[in-house]
Amino acid sequence: MAGIERAETGRKRSVRVILPQPRGFCAGVVRAIDIVERALDSYGAPVYVRHEIVHNRHVVEDLRSKGAVFVEQVEDIPVGAVAVFSAHGVSRRVEEDAELRSLHVIDAACPLVIKVHNEAKRYSRQGREIVLIGHEGHPEVEGTMGQVQGNVLLISTVEDVERLAPADPNRLAYVTQTTLSVDDTKEIVAALKRRFPDIVGPNSEDICYATQNRQNAVKGLIAKCDLILVIGSRTSSNSNRLREICELGGTRSYLIPDADALDLEWFDGVSAVGITAGASAPESLVQDLVVRLGQIFDTTVENLDGVKENVTFRLPRELRRPGDAQL
Repeated sequence: MAGIERAETGRKRSVRVILPQPRGFCAGVVRAIDIVERALDSYGAPVYVRHEIVHNRHVVEDLRSKGAVFVEQVEDIPVGAVAVFSAHGVSRRVEEDAELRSLHVIDAACPLVIKVHNEAKRYSRQGREIVLIGHEGHPEVEGTMGQVQGNVLLISTVEDVERLAPADPNRLAYVTQTTLSVDDTKEIVAALKRRFPDIVGPNSEDICYATQNRQNAVKGLIAKCDLILVIGSRTSSNSNRLREICELGGTRSYLIPDADALDLEWFDGVSAVGITAGASAPESLVQDLVVRLGQIFDTTVENLDGVKENVTFRLPRELRRPGDAQL
């Protein structure tokens, strides 16, 4: 591994570390984590959380150490217990099951996810069949589909548009998974509008701001770096997309959960490395990786300018404290 060997002088090889802005936690993730922590403070342990609160092992393990118990099914939660629904949102069936078990439910669904639910239900009440742009099996997609009483057609590619067979091509509406961006969906939306001119859908600003901002930021790394590391979970849709964008832009990229997954062979011939993080990855993981690289190389760290996010989402009334944001 000549690329990581020290020179004969004993000096470490120089590597620039470039950090984009924004990266890491979005407002929906911050809100979801705060909800679990405050529920633990208010009601005591255990607090049961259906599904991973967000897609990040470090976040889940930290909350577990504080008394959160993670389960996949409502049936795994004791009758009458305090239960938190994850940031991804849930189906109506899950809500009904929770009612049957007399659970004290605190919903940590991202407000942008709830907005998609409400749009889909509104279109359904208008007698429209819903087309959902998203990834099959993602918990957010399952939740959205389960909130609509009528039929929902799930698509994820332009090719899927051509295979659609709606009951009435003139009575269609589309919504999107929030962890997709305008860039992710624009070709699919264009294909829908070409094939179904009467289809209706949300305004582009309804797409998750955080997903788009992080994608725009990582694009700014591509021309500056020989290698880009994305910190995030393999189950995180937005983290996987960040890595894909780097690869499509011609820069080698890897998705890693934390600094322990670093492979020094990746750094052969690398003089500049970019580091970003998906919306469910804490900033501490970024800084851990910066420290690890500083132990191996002679690093200089450059922080790029970017969008300053000041979005906050209000917590459920029962968990609010004096001084909380009144948004």
